[in-house]
Amino acid sequence: MSANAQRQSEALDLTEEASGELPPFGKVRRALAKRLSDVICIPASQLPPQERHMAGDVLVELLRDADISLRASVAKRLVMLNEAPRTILVILAKDKIEVAKHILEKSKSLTDSDLIQIARKVTTEHRFMMAQRRHISDAVVDVLVEFLEENVVEMLLKNKGAHFSETALQRILTVSRSHQPYVGLLAKRDETRPSHGLTMFWWADTKHRKLILQRFGVTRAVLQQSCADLYPLAAAEGWNDSAARQALQFIERRQRNRAAMARSKFASLEDAIDEVEKTGMSREMADEISYIAGIKPATGAQILSDKTGEALAILCKAPGLRQKHIKKLWRALKRPETMHDGSANPLLENAIAVYESISTDNAQTVLRYWNWSLTSSLTPEVIQYIKRGVVPREEEFGAAAITAALVFGNRG
Repeated sequence: MSANAQRQSEALDLTEEASGELPPFGKVRRALAKRLSDVICIPASQLPPQERHMAGDVLVELLRDADISLRASVAKRLVMLNEAPRTILVILAKDKIEVAKHILEKSKSLTDSDLIQIARKVTTEHRFMMAQRRHISDAVVDVLVEFLEENVVEMLLKNKGAHFSETALQRILTVSRSHQPYVGLLAKRDETRPSHGLTMFWWADTKHRKLILQRFGVTRAVLQQSCADLYPLAAAEGWNDSAARQALQFIERRQRNRAAMARSKFASLEDAIDEVEKTGMSREMADEISYIAGIKPATGAQILSDKTGEALAILCKAPGLRQKHIKKLWRALKRPETMHDGSANPLLENAIAVYESISTDNAQTVLRYWNWSLTSSLTPEVIQYIKRGVVPREEEFGAAAITAALVFGNRG
C-alpha cells in the first residue's frame, strides 16, 4: 500500500456508509475528553469565551454515551472552574450520582436558575448533595424544601450557609408537628422567629421545649419603655381600638387582670387555685383562673390540657404564683404526683424545674405571646381555616393566625 493510500485509510471518514459497527471506546476518547477539558480550563485571559463554549459543546457530545468513569473524571476536573460552560455542568449535575455529586456540592459556576432547574429533575440523592453546598440562596432552598424529603431538609437546617425564606420556614414548621427532629434544628436557626419557636413549643418534646423557652423567653423592657405613655391615651379613648388593645396587653408589665379580679367571687388567683385543688378543675373554673391570670379562656384551655407540665409552669410563674401552686393545679387536673413504684412523677418534676429556671419577666413574655398569638386573630374566617385543617397565608392574616391554626389544628 502506498503512503498516500495509508494516510487516506487512517483519515476520519464522515460518510453515512462509515456509520456502522463502531469499536469499543478506548484511549482516544479518554484522551480527547481530557484535552477538551484542558482547553475549557484555560484561563479566561488566554482563551476567547466562544472557543471555550465550542470545546464544551464538543465535550458534551463526546460524553453522552461515554462510560461513567470518564464522565466522573471530567466532572472532577471542571468542578472548581469558575468559567466552565454551564451547559455541560448542568448535564453532568443531572447524571448518575457518582458523576453529579462533584458538580452539585462544589461547582461555583452554576447559577440559582441552574440549581432550581436541576433540583426539579433529579433524585433525592442529588438534592441531598445540593443541600450540602457551602452557600445556598433562599430561592434554591425553597425548591429543595418543596419535596419535604427528611434527609434533605435536615441537612439544609444543619447547613449554616443555607438561607431560608419565610415560605420554607413555614412549610417546615407545619411538617414539624409530625417530625420531631425538625423542631430542634429549627429552634437553633438564626432565621427562626419567636412566632415559630413559641408555636413549635406545643408539639416539641421536653428537651426542645426547654431550648425554646431559653431562646425566646426574653424580657419586653424596650417595648414597655417605648410604649408606656400610650396606656393613658388608650384608656382615654375607651380602649375602643381592639388591635391596639391586644398589642398593648401583650406589652403590658402587669400580668394579673385587676378588672377580672374585681368581678370574681374569689379574693385572689391563689384562692381560686385553692378551690380547684379541692373540687377539681371545671370549665367554669378554668375560665375564671384564665381571666384572673390575664389570659383568654382559649389560651388557658390550651395550657391546662397540655400533658407534660412546662406550660403549666409558665402559667404559674408569669402571674407570680409560688411553686406550690403547680402541685395544686396538678392535683386539680387529677394527674398523678407519683409513679406506680412510689417515685416522683417525672412530668411534675420537670414542670417544677422549668418554673425554677425561668424568670417572672421572661415567663410573662411567653404567656403573653401565647395569649396574643392564639386569640388575637380568631376571626370567623380564621376559625374556618382551622376547622378545615388549613393554614392561612401570613401576608393575608398575620403571624398570629398561623400560630392559632397550627396549634389548634394539631389537637387530637
